[in-house]
Amino acid sequence: LSLRDEFGQWDPRNQRPELWNLYNGRHTVGQHVRAFPISNWTELDVWRYIARENIELPGLYYAHEREVFERDGMWRAVGEVSRPRPDEDVVIKQVRYRTVGDMSCTGAVASNATTVHDVVREVAASTLTERGATRADDRISEAAMEDRKKDGYF
Repeated sequence: LSLRDEFGQWDPRNQRPELWNLYNGRHTVGQHVRAFPISNWTELDVWRYIARENIELPGLYYAHEREVFERDGMWRAVGEVSRPRPDEDVVIKQVRYRTVGDMSCTGAVASNATTVHDVVREVAASTLTERGATRADDRISEAAMEDRKKDGYF
């Protein structure tokens, strides 16, 4: 369910929190409502579901060798919009992405997980959230992702 204006646009500042277990269908005129029934799932919940349902995923979600450089304690892939600075060495490491997003704000983690079950074990043992491990924006400022939302990133 998504209530949008006549141009198909939605205003994130006019959207209530997406707390599915507290979902309330009442809304005011002009207020946007979006429903995400799995929004309270953890990363581990998602991977266990993928394993249980035998969902096939692209290889990007699994560990593979890639040219990366370290910035702010995070592995960043070398690419058109993600270039190392002169003091950052490029190395080849086996990494995977705990989230697949914009290359300019998503980091990789060192990993040997090449199957769904490997990923489930890795995530279950992790002490760092996906966001904490891979969201480069959060290293810039605590409000970086919220700033992106205000600018229409989503």
